[in-house]
Amino acid sequence: MNQLIIKDLTVSYHRVPAIHHLNLTIDSGICAGLLGPNGAGKTTLLKTIAGLITPETGSVEFSGKKIRAGGKTIAYLPQRETIDWDFPITVRGLVEMGRYPELGMWKSFRDVDAKIVAEALHLMQLEPFADRQIRALSGGQQQRAFLARAWAQESDIYLLDEPFTGLDKNARESVTGILHRLRSEGKLIMASHHDLGEVKGIFDHVLFINGELVSYGDTASTFTEENVQKTFGTEIFSGTHG
Repeated sequence: MNQLIIKDLTVSYHRVPAIHHLNLTIDSGICAGLLGPNGAGKTTLLKTIAGLITPETGSVEFSGKKIRAGGKTIAYLPQRETIDWDFPITVRGLVEMGRYPELGMWKSFRDVDAKIVAEALHLMQLEPFADRQIRALSGGQQQRAFLARAWAQESDIYLLDEPFTGLDKNARESVTGILHRLRSEGKLIMASHHDLGEVKGIFDHVLFINGELVSYGDTASTFTEENVQKTFGTEIFSGTHG
């Protein structure tokens, strides 16, 4: 089984550590919720795993190989508010971008690439919207479009930064179903999330973090009041935390 292995990971900004000596091993075929208060290092951890931030110490490996930015192993979806929704690209064009890591700079778009893009649009139920500009979509459709791009990339790991923010109930359920399907196909999903009341319905594993690893394991045994208190410093067990 493929594993994501993080060893002695420390990430600092201006010499101030955001993540302290984190060690973690996660198997493929898992949908893990990344939980912690604002400033806990959730986004930093996702970006570091994706190869977008260079750690001060430590390493990140998948299947025995170091992860590099721009490769196909990892698909990283940033928070929705960081995306330029006015960028002039259609849903189909966005999904086609998922094939670029495979094609490189000089290869032409092939029949197999077009087939994979079509499959991604179908999987995410986006075929009726394929020629629309991404701004014209609802929040849930926009999130599914970026998941379709990630699926077309044929990634092994999906790193999602607050993928449910701003989505209504139907859209949240749709995205949850997609994540569970990817998990069943052996993909590893790690998603930061702030609503503790939704955790059990979405994630089969949870990762508590607050500058350092607090606890990681299956949701049934790890999503406890004790770990919530250690992480958030609160006695409130359910509800929304930033």
